[in-house]
Amino acid sequence: MLSRFRNVVAATLLATVAGTPALAQQSVKIGVLNDQSGVFSIYQGVGSVVAARMAVEDYGGKAGGKPVEVVSADHQNKTDVGVNIARRWYEAENVDAIFDLPNSAIALAVAGMSAQKNKAFIASGAGTALLTGEKCTPNTVQWTYDTYAYGRGLGKALVDRGAKKWFFITADYAFGHDLERQAAAAVKENGGEVLGVVRHPLGTADYSSFLLQAQSSGAKVIGIANAGDDTTNLIKQAAEFNLTKDHSLVGLILGMNGLPGFGLQAAQGSLMMIPFYWDMTDDTRAFAKRFAALHPQGNYPNDMQAGVYASVLHYLKAVDKVGSAADGKAVVDAMKAMPTDDKLFGKGYIRADGRKIHPLYLVEAKKPAESTGGKWDLMKVVASIPGEQAFRPMAEGNCPLVRK
Repeated sequence: MLSRFRNVVAATLLATVAGTPALAQQSVKIGVLNDQSGVFSIYQGVGSVVAARMAVEDYGGKAGGKPVEVVSADHQNKTDVGVNIARRWYEAENVDAIFDLPNSAIALAVAGMSAQKNKAFIASGAGTALLTGEKCTPNTVQWTYDTYAYGRGLGKALVDRGAKKWFFITADYAFGHDLERQAAAAVKENGGEVLGVVRHPLGTADYSSFLLQAQSSGAKVIGIANAGDDTTNLIKQAAEFNLTKDHSLVGLILGMNGLPGFGLQAAQGSLMMIPFYWDMTDDTRAFAKRFAALHPQGNYPNDMQAGVYASVLHYLKAVDKVGSAADGKAVVDAMKAMPTDDKLFGKGYIRADGRKIHPLYLVEAKKPAESTGGKWDLMKVVASIPGEQAFRPMAEGNCPLVRK
């Protein structure tokens, strides 16, 4: 009898170590993987974790008849760290899906791993258009934005307004290169010209040499193809150089969270392309108020954090439709088969290549006198772009899933 008991215990321990399907079926486990300590931490970080937990609570806490659990980790903007976390989650901790994932190099690696292990990967913070292009997988959805939509949209919008001579200061990694490439293509296609490019490492502290090159180039527009604190610090230093007097600074992914760092006096008139702003409807304002009450710093949600919330809701609907989270591809197929509809992004859909389609909005940073609603009253919507026009046509992405 004792021998039999020991055999049962040993088998149970072995199953725990191996991460068997039986253990995985105890709950639906969602992992939020992002930067929680570096240059992107205020743009996703703990805010994306808050958004995921709000979505689970709003959905009722269960999907596929099982409780839903949210775990999170900091990838530190290091590809090896991010990949190792994802592998551990998938192989040992029975995580069913990974969400958010700013840093395109890590996102591309995790997308490939998710397909190999038949898990779901839902990107909100990851921007590279390769995720729905040449590197698309049947297990990936890119929810919020991409470099094509932001780069092309802002490039065209600014050239149409007469800003024809550009110089790019670009983060020297996949995301920055892709963002610059898309914006430069739009500038040239619409009659503008690119007079020069310089590239900087992630987390650069001193941009003075890059700004001097931009200033001497003869360009009137400085396209900032980076993100997070890199964008904020660059714009601060450009203001110190008084470049804003004679140049337009265009943060191609300048998010709302960066604006308080350098103030509306420096940011006023800056244009951004976003799919969500907290002050658009009664529903988005109510969401922002709830989010701020849960956020450790009381921050309001940006578009990428809103994207985590909305994509988690849609994922859980798909898990219920399939009946289980075990088959990641089946869940993603269900996500694509159902139209999307939530209070933050409205109605939309997910294409066969994994690209989520919804409208984008051209927004402008307010003048200080226009901001009367507190710290987060920062922007105003100046134009709306239908999703079918904002995102790259599926036929142009070279996604293997849709090639003829």
